Amino acid sequence: MQVIARRTLKQFWLRHRQAEGPLRAWYATARRPQWRRQSDVKAMFGTTVDFVGDNRVIFDISGNKYRLVAHVAFQYKRFLIKFVGTHGEYDRIDAETV
Repeated sequence: MQVIARRTLKQFWLRHRQAEGPLRAWYATARRPQWRRQSDVKAMFGTTVDFVGDNRVIFDISGNKYRLVAHVAFQYKRFLIKFVGTHGEYDRIDAETV
């Protein structure tokens, strides 16, 4: 999968240094497979992933310390990172519209 907006990850881990390792690991994992449907993502990430409207995927990162919201376009094999933040920051957004 092509992961768009890696810069968003980098900007976040520059503010939260302890997030760099987990976000780099997520990025390396997310860009390798060629998923075709939500069940493929769920099979790889298990309980650390949820799906909401507008083809949004919510990933729990680093034991749920951080949340990452991405819009997935399976037909184009792309993830667009829409949000990355702490769990508290995530609680203040709407994952379907961010």
